[in-house]
Amino acid sequence: MSTKPSKHLQTFPNPAPERDFHIHMQVPEFTCLCPLTGQPDFARIVLDIIPDKKCVELKSLKLYMWSYRNEGAFHEKVTNTILDDVVAAIAPRFLRVTAQWYVRGGIYTNVVVEHHKRGWKPRPRVDLAHFELGQPAVAGS
Repeated sequence: MSTKPSKHLQTFPNPAPERDFHIHMQVPEFTCLCPLTGQPDFARIVLDIIPDKKCVELKSLKLYMWSYRNEGAFHEKVTNTILDDVVAAIAPRFLRVTAQWYVRGGIYTNVVVEHHKRGWKPRPRVDLAHFELGQPAVAGS
């Protein structure tokens, strides 16, 4: 695999297509250029994926994100393009792309976009955060 920026996202077969599972990826050093000034913009990009038949390969995702470094793009456009490209590559059951743009002119911008596969219904969320490690689960606690 190349070590140069690339828009190609490689994939591999989902190892557990019979179940929904959550893949959480963080890209803390995303950069692109402001299309108006040419100055660098910095963001933390988070991908939350429930795959279907395919998963995205991480090194290709890194090279894909790197490919934006010298491109001018508005925050809203680049966030939506990332979603569209990942959906085109892996057709997930669910994908959320969260772009947390660092301050520019005293303003932080967060852009969140989602894809839901037609007909897919998420299962109810199981929240285990209120249970303490080593403590028995007690109804009504």
